[in-house]
Amino acid sequence: MMTVFTASSLIGRLWRRAAAAGLGVALAAAGAAPAHAQLRVDISGVGATQYPIAIADFAGASSATSTPEVIRADLTRSGQFRLIGASGAGLDVQSQIDHGTWQARGADYLAYGTVAQNGSQYTVSYRLVDNVRKTELDQASYSGTEAEMRRIAHRIADRIYEKITGVRGVFSTRIAYVLQTGNGYELQIADADGQNPQVMLRSKQSIISPAWSPDGSRLAYVSFESGKSVIYVQTLATGQRQPIANYKGNNSAPAWSPDGQRMAIVLSRDGISQIYTINTDGSDLRRVMRSPLIDTEPRFTPDGQSLVFTSDRGGSPQIYKVPAGGGDAQRLTFSGSYNISPRVSPDGQQLVYVTRRNGAFRIASLALNSGTEQILTDGPDDQSPSYAPNGMQVLYSSIQNGRSVLAVTSIDGRVRQTLSVLNGKVREPAWGPFTD
Repeated sequence: MMTVFTASSLIGRLWRRAAAAGLGVALAAAGAAPAHAQLRVDISGVGATQYPIAIADFAGASSATSTPEVIRADLTRSGQFRLIGASGAGLDVQSQIDHGTWQARGADYLAYGTVAQNGSQYTVSYRLVDNVRKTELDQASYSGTEAEMRRIAHRIADRIYEKITGVRGVFSTRIAYVLQTGNGYELQIADADGQNPQVMLRSKQSIISPAWSPDGSRLAYVSFESGKSVIYVQTLATGQRQPIANYKGNNSAPAWSPDGQRMAIVLSRDGISQIYTINTDGSDLRRVMRSPLIDTEPRFTPDGQSLVFTSDRGGSPQIYKVPAGGGDAQRLTFSGSYNISPRVSPDGQQLVYVTRRNGAFRIASLALNSGTEQILTDGPDDQSPSYAPNGMQVLYSSIQNGRSVLAVTSIDGRVRQTLSVLNGKVREPAWGPFTD
C-alpha cells in the first residue's frame, strides 16, 4: 500500500523514504536513456459526447500502418470519439471523398492520408473532412525519420481533436514520474500514452516531486543522494543539472512560476516547514509568510499572482491560497477533514486535490467560483494529481488491485485510463506542458 501522510508528516515522509534507500546516483546521458518497460494502457468509460470518426489506413510506405493505429489509439483514449470501421477504404491524400457513403456508414468525420518515403526521411500528409457538412476541416504535412513517426501521429491526433472539439489536444505532450524498483529509483519521462519511456536519473536513494518547467525543457525534483533532501533542476536535452536549494534541514516541493523565472519551494531551515520563492538559479530567496504550523506543497496559479498550498494551521490538513508576494491566507477547502496536494487548472477556474473520504484517498475537484466539489476517483489510495495542459484530464498515481499504477481521469470523472508497468512501483506523476 502506498504510504499515506498528513500535512504535518510530509517532511517526515521524505526522510523515511531517504533512510530506506541506499546511496548513489546516475544521470542519464543527453537525450535520456531508454527504459526497460513500456506502460500498458487500459481504458474504461466514455465521454458525455462521442464524435463518430473513421481513420482510414494511410497509403504509401510500409510503415504507414502505424500512423493511423496511433491516431486511433489516441482518440479512443480520450473517450470522446467513437471509431467507425474504415477497412478496405483504399484512400490516399489526393482521393475524392464520397461524403454521403461515409455518413451512411456512421462516420460524421473521416481522416485519411499518405506516407511517402525518401531514403531515411518520411513525409506524412493527412486530411480531415466533415461528412455531414461535406467540407474539409484540416490538412497538414509533417516530415521526419522513422523514429519520429509516432510523434508525428500524435501531432495529427492533436489536430483532429482540436478541429472537432475546439480544445487543443495533448497527445504529443509528455509525462514525468518516478519508478521504484528493487535496485532503487528512476526519474522517467514518457509520451502521454505511456510509450517511449526514457530515464533521466537513476538513484539508489529516493527521488520525489518532479515538476516541469513551463517550456518543458527542464525538470525540477527532490533527490536524497547526498543523504538529505536537495532540490535540483535538470535540463532534459543535455542531462546537466544544478542544485537550486540545499539549505539546512529539508528542501522540498519545487513548483515553477508561469514565466519560468522563479520557483516556490518549502524549507525547514528555521525549524518548521515554510514556503519560500527563489530564482531558478538559486538566488534571491524570499519567505512568503510566517506560520506557527506547517505550510507545504505550494503551486502557482496560472496568472502567477497567487500560491495555493497545504497547511494544518486550522487543525487538519486543508488547502489555502495566498498572494505570491505574501499576505493573508484564504482557506479554499471545507468538505472533509483531509485535503492535500492542490493543483490549479490551466484556466484557473478549478482545483484538484487528494481528499480522504470514508477511509479512502480519492481525487476531487473544486470549482473555485462556486465552491462546488466533485469526487473524480474511487480510491482506495489515489495520490499526486496533475492536470493535462488543456485542463481536460487529470493524471494521478493509484493502487489498483494491489498494483501501483498511473491513472488518468477526465475532469468529469466519466473516462479513466490506467497506465501500468510490470517491473516496479510508479508514482509522483507530473503532466508536462505544451511545447510548441
